Amino acid sequence: MATFQYIAKDAAGNETRGQIEAGDRASAIAAVRAQGLLPTALGEVKKAAAAPAAQPAKKGAKKAVPAGGSAKKGGGLASKEIKIKMPKWLQGKVKTKVLTQFTRQLATLVNAGLPLMRGLEVLKRQMKDPQMNEALVGISENIAAGGTFSESLTQYPKIFDNLYVNMVKAGEAGGVLEVVLGRLAEFAEKSEKIKNKVKGAMIYPIVVLVAAIGITAFLLVAVIPKFKQVFNDMLGGAALPAITQAVIDLSEWVQHNGLTIAIIVAAVVVIKKVVGKTPAGAKFYDLLSLKMPVTGTLVQRTAVSRVTRTLGTLLSSGVPILQSLVIVRDTTGNRIVSQALQNVHDAVKEGEGMTQPLAQCSVFPPMVVSMVEVGEETGALADMLTRIANTYDDEVDNAVAGMTAAIEPALIIVLAVVVGTIVIAMFLPMIKIISSVSGAGA
Repeated sequence: MATFQYIAKDAAGNETRGQIEAGDRASAIAAVRAQGLLPTALGEVKKAAAAPAAQPAKKGAKKAVPAGGSAKKGGGLASKEIKIKMPKWLQGKVKTKVLTQFTRQLATLVNAGLPLMRGLEVLKRQMKDPQMNEALVGISENIAAGGTFSESLTQYPKIFDNLYVNMVKAGEAGGVLEVVLGRLAEFAEKSEKIKNKVKGAMIYPIVVLVAAIGITAFLLVAVIPKFKQVFNDMLGGAALPAITQAVIDLSEWVQHNGLTIAIIVAAVVVIKKVVGKTPAGAKFYDLLSLKMPVTGTLVQRTAVSRVTRTLGTLLSSGVPILQSLVIVRDTTGNRIVSQALQNVHDAVKEGEGMTQPLAQCSVFPPMVVSMVEVGEETGALADMLTRIANTYDDEVDNAVAGMTAAIEPALIIVLAVVVGTIVIAMFLPMIKIISSVSGAGA
């Protein structure tokens, strides 16, 4: 038998804390519920957490919590007082791939019947990422001292975001932690898959664009001046074709105004960043990203997929609807979508449905609104949201393919026009020179 500390709420909503003995976590949750309580946090008490009575406490160390109570008056969990100080170098973000792999492996271990602490120890030994390893050490120590898994995760906000923590908390309360961890891993994997597809689709266009700018700059700075000297020597200052003169003038302007160009580019970047940090500017950029001719469709479908998958995952994991909407609102990354979700939250809080505020936002297509309405009517909203997300994942794939198909030839044509114009401009005077040389030879 193991001893578990729990935090629960009674029928009146009052918080109750205590301890209970049970064979495993699921039995402990069932025993708490049998008392008419709803468990919100539950953690196993480890014997190693209690300091030996004969050992003097070190200066500055926290007092040990007795097995039957808490350091706080009235008894309860001491996890609220346990703080693992995170080093400054750990403040950076862990790669999504590392976090997803950890979540998937932990879900597998817990689902196989391995205790949570044992699973964390196994993953800690094989974790190569130093930031994640340090976090696992702190989490293990916190749980061993009587804290819950979700409470321990909150001490590492740079690694485990609000979405992750709330889903784990819901899984602990419902006794389905392994299921929630599996859903988290699946959610992260699909989100990363979509992100990688978008990034992959943009690699080729960016390479072509950079190449076009580099080639054009090289021709204007290094090649055109030499042709200009040749034309002056061979034509004796005769008038050049209009297109040739325009290219030469552009070349001279670039050569004499290189610093000005650099300053203009830097100023545009700085102004964009400064304006983007203002509420109005950030909202404008987010709206612009949704309305762009080629990429707007992709951004919109990606936003719909992310919102519906996140909300569906939270609801199916037992997170309340209002709390789920707040979490999704704060993780969209687009202020237009966030405002729409805030309107949905306000409507639901007033006892209304989600359909009308969603319909008022142009981000969500009529099909999505209709499917959400059906989900509310049938009581299968979480399942319907997941279906919408799966549908829009396919739509994102199609949008990526279509965008790639449209951008690649367009950039190639632009590159061909720019380089071709310069070549033709330089070739026209050469015809005149060749003609004059042929006439003189005859």
